[in-house]
Amino acid sequence: MPPKEPPRRRVPGPARPRTPSAAPRPAARRPARPAARPASRPRPRARTIKLGSPRPRLRLVSLGLTLVMLAFVVRLLQVQAVDAAAYAAKAEKHRYQEYTLSADRGEITDRAGIALAASVDAYDITADPKLFTPEESKRPDAPEQAAALLAPLLGKEPAELAKKLRTPKSRYALLARRQTPQVWNQIKDLKKVYAQKSRPSQGGNGINLLGGILSEPSTKRVYPNGELAAGILGYVNAEGRGAGGLESMLDKELAGKDGKIRYAQSGGREVPTAGSRGTPAVPGDDIELTIDRDIQWAAQQAITAQVKKSRADRGYVIVQDTKTGEVLAMANAPGFDPNDLSQANSAAMGNAALQDAYEPGSTSKVMSMAAVLEEGAAAADTHVTVPNRLHRGDRLFKDDIDHETWYLTLSGVLAKSSNIGTILATGQLGDTQAESNKVLHSYLRKFGIGSPTGLGYPGETPGILAPPQKWSTSQQYTIPFGQGLSINAMQATSVYSTIANGGVRIEPTLVRGTKGPDGRFTPSAEPKQTRVVSEKTAKTLAQMLESVVGDEEGTGTKAAIPGYRVAGKTGTANRVDPELGRYNGYTASFAGFAPADKPRITVYCAIQNPTKGSHFGGQICGPIYKQVMEFALKTLHVAPTGAEPPRLPVAFKP
Repeated sequence: MPPKEPPRRRVPGPARPRTPSAAPRPAARRPARPAARPASRPRPRARTIKLGSPRPRLRLVSLGLTLVMLAFVVRLLQVQAVDAAAYAAKAEKHRYQEYTLSADRGEITDRAGIALAASVDAYDITADPKLFTPEESKRPDAPEQAAALLAPLLGKEPAELAKKLRTPKSRYALLARRQTPQVWNQIKDLKKVYAQKSRPSQGGNGINLLGGILSEPSTKRVYPNGELAAGILGYVNAEGRGAGGLESMLDKELAGKDGKIRYAQSGGREVPTAGSRGTPAVPGDDIELTIDRDIQWAAQQAITAQVKKSRADRGYVIVQDTKTGEVLAMANAPGFDPNDLSQANSAAMGNAALQDAYEPGSTSKVMSMAAVLEEGAAAADTHVTVPNRLHRGDRLFKDDIDHETWYLTLSGVLAKSSNIGTILATGQLGDTQAESNKVLHSYLRKFGIGSPTGLGYPGETPGILAPPQKWSTSQQYTIPFGQGLSINAMQATSVYSTIANGGVRIEPTLVRGTKGPDGRFTPSAEPKQTRVVSEKTAKTLAQMLESVVGDEEGTGTKAAIPGYRVAGKTGTANRVDPELGRYNGYTASFAGFAPADKPRITVYCAIQNPTKGSHFGGQICGPIYKQVMEFALKTLHVAPTGAEPPRLPVAFKP
């Protein structure tokens, strides 16, 4: 029997992981290896690492991305849908630049078409403040340096200009309006000088100190005749709008309608290829006045000289066409130059001929006489015994001179300008003084006293005329000779034009018509006409007024014009001082028309508070009347009538 083999030893191998579903297998027997090979150590079992599930992290990332995308979507909806118009407007605002095109202001001319006020080319001086920042100019004090150079040319304070140039958040600053082309040329010359200095070859940094100074086309209002008719014309303000006189009254017609231009810009420069669009400016209408420039000049020269000679507060002269009511001249002294308002006296910048209210004095007596004649209370040759003193109410009345008892006709009362005679004559207008007051008041109103003249002029005073039931005891007797009521110079002129026009009052006019941009002339509406007294009364009054000038007993002999029949009346009134609030000084005046038998022109002159020489109207205003009337008659080619005056008697023998 063969011998048994010894059992083989099993060398353990690497352990295999067990799976829960598989049962352990019995180790397989292997052939025995040589004994010389040592047995290997059993290896340790590897640990199992379990990875977490990726789904939560994926969900978190997805949620984050969803929120981000949702924010973008919401913002996109806001920009493109909800606020689309607002954002488009902002983009439009920054991309497009819009400028106003100023309309050319219409001219104001005299009746012959000669310019009294016109507009000429000018420039608004502007700046780009960003170019004056230290970063852009390479100078920390660039605004101050530029301001120091520009201030003398623009007439501005350097500090004011420097402040405007130190606004870096803005790309636009207006430094000065409506500068002349000469000023802009001087600035351009300065810019060239500093452009050369800025060249690197000249040691500069390549940046022009004045490179940010620019200009925009504009217009400037000018008055070619300086002070001539300034009181009528008025002036414009810094914005180019009417601020006084006819410039203000007719601003809507003169100003026209501004236009606009809109263009794309980039970096402050126009994009040429983007085009531009806008509406053109419509020029204002030209205004043709009734004023005759030559007569206006003569009137202004005469009143200016007399105001200076008399050392008066002021004075005015008005010339009116008696047939049409057109104002041929309206001169004030002292005046002002609307081209340079910085040198003007504020008290002289209005139109005192329309804005002053004052007591007229004896020139007002013509209305009292008109009432007496029209009512049949007396005739031109009615005898009036005039004592040296007359007691009425609570006062003792007198004439301007002491005299023995005068024996005058009604014409003589007017010729010698007797206050007492006028009181006696107007006392015949009614059975009682109250009735007389009521009748006289009605005629004063018909002549236009206490009402606007119809010119519609800014600041015009209607005067003061109380109702008759409110007349004080003294007013009942002073109003007939021109104290106790107030008028303006145009009202006084209109009274005499009414008599000259056969008793028909024509509202005065200053504007003949307008001429539009198309060149078509549109005449002004016909002025209102009102009959005040009959033609017979007006003719009798004209003859009575001739006695004032033509008779040696009259007070207006200095107004006589050789070869012409002249009707006129002097006036010397106590003056209410507006500052003191009481009577102080005098108002001297003279009013009349010529030729007396075929009236064509009315002239009125008044001087306030003459302090040197005479203060009587016949002495200081009579010569002004004569000088202006002579010039106007020659200018308008009015020939003498050649007829002899009637020479009404001024006195009678008792």
